[in-house]
Amino acid sequence: MESVTEELRKEWAQKQLELQSKLILEDTQAWQTKRITAENDLGFPGEESLQYVGGVDISFIKDDNVNACAAFVVCRFPDMKVVHRDLSMVKLTKPYIAGFLAFREADFLIEKIEKLRRDNLKIFPQVVLVDGNGLLHPREMGLACHMGVILDMPFIGVAKNLLHVPGLQRDVEFKDKIKQMERGGDSFELVGQFNRVYGLALRSCDDAPNPIYVSQGHRISLETAKWVVMKCIKYRIPEPTRKADHFSRDFLREQGKR
Repeated sequence: MESVTEELRKEWAQKQLELQSKLILEDTQAWQTKRITAENDLGFPGEESLQYVGGVDISFIKDDNVNACAAFVVCRFPDMKVVHRDLSMVKLTKPYIAGFLAFREADFLIEKIEKLRRDNLKIFPQVVLVDGNGLLHPREMGLACHMGVILDMPFIGVAKNLLHVPGLQRDVEFKDKIKQMERGGDSFELVGQFNRVYGLALRSCDDAPNPIYVSQGHRISLETAKWVVMKCIKYRIPEPTRKADHFSRDFLREQGKR
């Protein structure tokens, strides 16, 4: 594995700044602006509708931080039927540095998405959900932002745990807000220093009191990101990333590696 050096850290930090300069945090697609007309279980017809949602995840072999299974799943919207899956073993040879996870994981996932873009545009997702963060990141450049800018398409970060960012306090008030979310769809903004809104704490369903943390990746507003995530919910975690996690873990078990 490549060693952690100050030179590497500076190189990655510079690359993050370059990508950040291209970040778009608003709706740019026709399906996003027309989503209000889709507030029913049938979705809405036509080429301007949201038809496919992707999900990516990486699962590691137990006690091994190099060998893992990278998974890319596409679900049909809104019924969440899986129409595409791509799983493979990968070797993560780049080092883990806090705040730079994307440089370790993104290339394997980007490759799978680009392959589908080349091979079958008919089921290519209009938005991809990441098991991780987007804007909710110490430098506002999490995995969902990194991948979104490189692929130049809508991405959303959906994390199971809250990442520390400047000015965001997990204090008594924060815990009280979580308790006050009683139903699926209840949420509150995650506000950090300088009143920066990093994302949302979201109670995804009635049966899941622990929130998930939703943040913009690229080419999407926070409001639309929440809408997409809620439309993909059957359990606590949205189906595209839940399926990617499930399939990758099963893949490792089948390989006798978990």
